[in-house]
Amino acid sequence: MNYQQQAIAGMNPVELIVALYDGMMRFLYSAISAAQNHDTQARRSAIGRVLAILMHLQSRLRPDVGGNSAKVLSEFYASIFALCLEGSRLESAERFREAIGCIRDVREAWAVAARDPEVLRLLGEGADPRLVLTSGTRLPAGPEEMPTSSWTA
Repeated sequence: MNYQQQAIAGMNPVELIVALYDGMMRFLYSAISAAQNHDTQARRSAIGRVLAILMHLQSRLRPDVGGNSAKVLSEFYASIFALCLEGSRLESAERFREAIGCIRDVREAWAVAARDPEVLRLLGEGADPRLVLTSGTRLPAGPEEMPTSSWTA
């Protein structure tokens, strides 16, 4: 087992979510660099990795468990997905930066939850990590508070 695998093995479920958000930001920075260098293959590869993480996160949402938080996260993931597609289509470093800013904000809410003693207690009791946001950590309340994009389907 290498160092990275050991670090991941020692994380609680909320810390793993934070790590996925970190990965999305890292790949978006790679996409920015690729866009600036007009490297289509590298840009598409980086955005493909971001989209794969978003689809993984989206597929793990459970509205029956997370209620409104699951709905808000689903809408958030859809808006980031759209920003990434638009940024890739336009080769727009600005769209990628916008996505990074949005991801960073939500990542911080997860990072706070990962350090919250009540969340850690619930996780120690085997609680579903999707319930941790009910312990006081706040995500945007609804679509009106979500980051927006000028992109439309």
